[in-house]
Amino acid sequence: MRYTDLAISRPDDLVFGRAPKPVFCGFGLTIGQGAVFPEVNFTLPPLALTSDTWPEAVRHYEEIAEAIVRRALALRLPGLVLELELLPPMTERPEWGAQITTLLREALQGAHESSGLPSALRVTPIDLRYTARPPRLRKGEYWEGTRASFEQCADAGAHILSIESEGGKEVSDEALLNGDIQGMVFALGVLACRDMAWLWDQISAVCRGRGGVLPGGDSACAFGNTAMQLAHQRLLPETFAATVRAMTAPRSLVAFEHGAVGPSKDCAYEGPVLKAITGCPISMEGKTSACAHFSPVGNIAAACCDLWSNESVQNVRLLSGFAPEVFTEILAYDCRLMNEALRRGEERCLRDLMVESDRYASPQALVLSPDASLAIAEAVVGEDSDYGRTVAAARTAVELIRTALDEGKLALPDVETRWLGRIEQGLAQLPSSEGALIERMMPTYGHLFDPASYGL
Repeated sequence: MRYTDLAISRPDDLVFGRAPKPVFCGFGLTIGQGAVFPEVNFTLPPLALTSDTWPEAVRHYEEIAEAIVRRALALRLPGLVLELELLPPMTERPEWGAQITTLLREALQGAHESSGLPSALRVTPIDLRYTARPPRLRKGEYWEGTRASFEQCADAGAHILSIESEGGKEVSDEALLNGDIQGMVFALGVLACRDMAWLWDQISAVCRGRGGVLPGGDSACAFGNTAMQLAHQRLLPETFAATVRAMTAPRSLVAFEHGAVGPSKDCAYEGPVLKAITGCPISMEGKTSACAHFSPVGNIAAACCDLWSNESVQNVRLLSGFAPEVFTEILAYDCRLMNEALRRGEERCLRDLMVESDRYASPQALVLSPDASLAIAEAVVGEDSDYGRTVAAARTAVELIRTALDEGKLALPDVETRWLGRIEQGLAQLPSSEGALIERMMPTYGHLFDPASYGL
């Protein structure tokens, strides 16, 4: 399918807890139908995963599941999602990922049967294809290992399958280091979109073959969040990172055009644009993800979430308890506030407070506001190619930043303003066709990737 219209066309309708296309999954959980639920994400403490240490790892996951369910029931959560992000050895050995999937599903099933807690389990294998460089994306042992992980986790009881895929990353990493906006257009608008179309056909096929498993969505974490963290370290301009953030939306949209139904991944900050276009529910993270990384979008990220996540936290002891249980409580109280606003019909008021508290503090926050997300979404669906969509998203983001700057709402250092001009110039000099861009980029980036992996 190809999205040519918006599912949400008014900023007032782009709010948390409500999506035009809710999804039903897991043990009686409906996402996007008038409530926001916690999505608790967790990982092991520092531990080298080997055959000898695997029993210890399993004990950690047993403790995590027991603690999260205990806190969820104590707080009388109306619903809960767990996300298991597989570590590399747990994807390389699919039976390990499947074992933990079964363990977590059984914990949720027990809570549902004993207390009626609606819940679902998302499992996210890693993209093993980037174990070698240049990666071979469509064949070979690393793709076969990734596919086997999806299949075995689905068979073990995952309710939602997702991935943070990395097609195009071998080029985007170099383009980010060079501050090359045309290189980023090539990585995201040409390479990444091509890989997403192929990859999500495969993931959707795995889900179709197993009833009750949803193809959730992807995340441009390897692109947009890498840019965000480089900007945080002052290694990349914020204006560049904000433009890249907008450019990731067309790439992640491809998953929905090839079978994904949501909820999208928590670290996919492009989620508001995806929700506006597809109407599917989204997961988001912000202030509650500070355990994993810092960001300039702590409040605004919650503006239209349907799941509210903490990114990932290690199973380490804090004063009150172990961190996954602690973050379950933190997320629960955030969701209580949003759900009470929904109950009273005051969700737009709370949403706008969260938006305005961040909006003009950073260009990266600016492009996540509901009206900015809708402007980017409208630009995306107005184009008929992935390349055109990516360019349109970038140009719209730059226009939004430039307008806020000219109106005195956004203050930027001189170096950021100069970079904004460089980005504008680079976008203006892009060729009109994808083929011409490929020809232009090959001398600089051709040695980094395998053309056959992208159907080139």
